[in-house]
Amino acid sequence: MTDPHPELDTLFAQARTLTPADHTAAARFLEAHRAAQTQARARHTRAGWLSAALGAAVVAGALMLRPAATALPASAAYDVYQSAWGEGW
Repeated sequence: MTDPHPELDTLFAQARTLTPADHTAAARFLEAHRAAQTQARARHTRAGWLSAALGAAVVAGALMLRPAATALPASAAYDVYQSAWGEGW
């Protein structure tokens, strides 16, 4: 059986063959891709530090603004126990 379109076979063979221009384009793409990954990683790191700092500020603010702890009232059972045993039990 003969090939009805031999020029297509030639075109496909040329398309599969890598040229120096293909290698250069691949190198440019990889360089740009690595640079974008580095920038994204740096952005995520900065965002992580910012989130941690804001979280710490919220916690510190909540601890500073909360009302002072008041003395707990003695329970009736403790009063009865202390009166039964006296001071310094």
